[in-house]
This record gives sequence, structure tokens and C-alpha cells, in this order.
Amino acid sequence: MLLCAVLAFGLMFAEHRFSAVETARSHLTSVVAPIQWLVSLPSEGVRWSAMAISDQQALIDENGRLREQLLTLSNRVQRMASLTAENIHLRELLNAPNPADVPYITAELLSLDSDPFTQQMVINRGRRDSVYIGQPVMDASGLIGQVVSVSAYTSRVLMVADANHAVPVEINRNGLRFIAQGTGQLDTLNIPSVPATADIREGDLLVTSGLGGRFPQGYPVARVDEVKRESSQAFMEVSAEPISQPERSRYFLLLFPPERPEENLSGPERMARQVVWPGDPAHPDAHRISEEALTAALELQSAEQE
Repeated sequence: MLLCAVLAFGLMFAEHRFSAVETARSHLTSVVAPIQWLVSLPSEGVRWSAMAISDQQALIDENGRLREQLLTLSNRVQRMASLTAENIHLRELLNAPNPADVPYITAELLSLDSDPFTQQMVINRGRRDSVYIGQPVMDASGLIGQVVSVSAYTSRVLMVADANHAVPVEINRNGLRFIAQGTGQLDTLNIPSVPATADIREGDLLVTSGLGGRFPQGYPVARVDEVKRESSQAFMEVSAEPISQPERSRYFLLLFPPERPEENLSGPERMARQVVWPGDPAHPDAHRISEEALTAALELQSAEQE
């Protein structure tokens, strides 16, 4: 045990000091990928067996519910077509460009970290699928997080709930911009430095603001669940619950948003771009970068609101 502990500390020190260790770890991850696939086979076999022996009546009931849901969604799609046409007409009147669809690929969950102090997961897409560090990851509900490490066949995703993650957001109702920070708990995000006079309410939907160009604008991130106001304080205590459900999701979307070139970004925006990926192993001063980037992003946010 002592030997393993010494070896672990040696590897951490080497990774902190030498960039070659990251390359070696990437190659080792590629070697381990087939083992991860083999380990997931028993659970896949159990899932397939459970589906094969499902009760026929349960499948019939589920089919009926899905047909009702399909009818409801079809009705919504009909309304959506009308709203889309109206939106296009209004954009033509304003001479505004239509937002382009963001390309994506699908990915499947391989493993979730069991460490209670980190919120990360491994997916079955890697460098061969053009995955890159900082790439946004979504599930069916909202933003999961972003890629922080890439090997040939797998990638590691830092989730929005991780204590080392922060993402620029805005209130969907009125457009006010803030920074959502992870707390290390899957069901809670912290919204720091919210002025006591800000128009923010419980139930407000927080979406990506697009600040810094890392995440495309308008994707759901969290919903405000608690706002504490004290007359003697200049700032409120605001917490939110993430929209995404990583503990229930198995399939994810990897987005490929168009990124603004670095030379077109202002100084605060360039720092704000770093705030959403402080977990990148390629940055040994990740925590320091995170604090500086958060400060710069908040300054930019205050300037825009003024």
C-alpha cells in the first residue's frame, strides 16, 4: 500500500511538471478502452435479457402511452410550424440572419466517476470522431458539461455540477447574465455575485448566454430553485438545479458549434472563455485561471448590464 501511495504521488507530481505525462496517459487510455467495453458487456447482456423477457401486456400498455404522447407532440409540431413561419417572416422584416443548426454526434456513457468530490464521466467517442477539449456535451434535457480529456476512442467529460466548472448563463425571461458555478453536488449550482436589485425569481430558466464563444447560446442549463434576499447585503444568495440528468441518461450529444477566433475576442471575453473549462489537465494552474476568468467574466457582465 505504501508503494502504491508513493507511486501515485510520483505520477501526480510528474503530470504537474511534465507535459509528456499527459500524452502517455492518452495512449494508456486508448489501451484501456477495450477493457472498459468488455466490463460494460455484462450490464448490456442483463439489459438485453430483461427486454427479451418483458411482459407482453406491459409492452402493449407502453405502446398505447407512446401513441398518446405522439399525438400530443404532433399537435405541438403543428403549432411550432406556424410559429417558425412567423419567426422567419419577422426576421425578414428586421433583416436579421436565421440561426444555423449546430452539428452534433451521439455518444454513449461508459462510466461515471465514483469519487464524491468530482463529477465526471467517460463516453465512447474520442479523437477518431473529431472530439476536442472544451466541446459542449448535452443530454435530452439540457447541458451536461464539456470534454476535458480526449483519447483515441474515449473522452472524459467534466459535468456542470463539478466544483471546478463554471458556465456563463442568462435568464431566459429577461436576458440578465450571470455565471453558474458547480458545487460538487449533482442537484445544485451556485450563482455568485447576484446584485440585490437583480430581477431573478425562483423558477427562472437559466440558458447558455454564448459569452466567450465556448457554448452556443440558448441551451438549458438550470432552473433557479432558491433566492435569498437580505436588506443589509449588496448581493443575494442564489442556487439553481441543473436541468440535465446524468444519473439517468445513457446517450448524449456532442455539439460542434462555430467558434469565434481568438483575435476577435476582447480581453475579458478571452478570459471568460477559459472560465468554462478550468478542469483541462493541460493547464497546471487551472484553479488560478478559473478565479481570474470568473472575475473577468463578471466584470464583462456588469459592464454590459450598465
